Amino acid sequence: MLNVLIVDDEPLALDVLETYIAQMPELCLVKRCSNALEANDALKTNHIDLMFLDIQMPQLTGIDFVKTLSDPPMIVFTTAYPNYALQGFDLNALDYLLKPISLERFMKAVNKAVDQAELVNADHSQSGTPAVNDGLDFFFVKADKKLVKVNFDDIIYIEGLKDYVIIRLVTGRVITLQTMKNLEERLPKHLFRRIHRSFIVAMDKVLAIEGNMVEVFEKDKPKLLPIGKNYRDDLLKLIEKKRL
Repeated sequence: MLNVLIVDDEPLALDVLETYIAQMPELCLVKRCSNALEANDALKTNHIDLMFLDIQMPQLTGIDFVKTLSDPPMIVFTTAYPNYALQGFDLNALDYLLKPISLERFMKAVNKAVDQAELVNADHSQSGTPAVNDGLDFFFVKADKKLVKVNFDDIIYIEGLKDYVIIRLVTGRVITLQTMKNLEERLPKHLFRRIHRSFIVAMDKVLAIEGNMVEVFEKDKPKLLPIGKNYRDDLLKLIEKKRL
């Protein structure tokens, strides 16, 4: 089942999508939002697999909103204007629905999303990577043609490089074919925080925070990691809870 977010400034359009979603056993509607700011909050507080996103909205268009996301879910754009199609697909949108949206066309987009999700899950299985953390204090990743055990306590930070991630450990590093989003979902949030589109840090390894940088210790010397603007508020809220 895919968790779905719908975003549109027209209540009637939201109603239509909600009605269609209710008829799809593959979908679970998490929230409906009337603008990009509400959607941004929803993405931060919920796991969303698929977002139906209107393009023409006040304050921030759907296209501009997607450009602000470091790790967006699958996107299906909805609009009454066909001239936006090319821009939508330039952002790797899964599909593009022209209003008024028919149930048949909606189902076609949903089938694409289901197929895409199945491909991702198949990749996880082939790489020895479960889709969710199983509650243990370690996990396995495929690296150097073998499954390597990684203990949470050994992780200093994780760096994303396109389709690969480098897991920096107190004893070295592990490089694995993986997405940052998938790895982030496997890590306990009370121990790790995404601080940048390319970095996840172990909070117990953080030495200091200064400006837009996090300081950790790697190979017997300080290492500075950048804080992305989309992650700064979340990190500072966590730090504030731990202050004396």
